[in-house]
Amino acid sequence: HDADAKVLAHEPGKGKYAGQCGALKCQMLDSGKEFRCGSGMTDADRVNPPSVGAIIIYRYFELTPDGVPRFPTFVGVRGD
Repeated sequence: HDADAKVLAHEPGKGKYAGQCGALKCQMLDSGKEFRCGSGMTDADRVNPPSVGAIIIYRYFELTPDGVPRFPTFVGVRGD
C-alpha cells in the first residue's frame, strides 16, 4: 500500500546518522494518526530532509490494530 502523510517534525539520528535526520514524525492525511518514518531515506535525504509541513509519499504493509502503518518506508516528497 502507499499513502500520503504530512511531516510534523524531524527526529535526530543516532550512531551513523548522528547530526542528521534519523526519522520523520508524520501524520496520516486521512485519519490523522501519527507515526515515524525513517526507512527508505537516503543519506542525502537525511542531510536535507523534507521540510516540516511537506507532504510525503510512503509505503507500508498493512495497518496495525491501532490504525497506524506497519513498516512505513519513505518514497519521496509529493510533487504536486
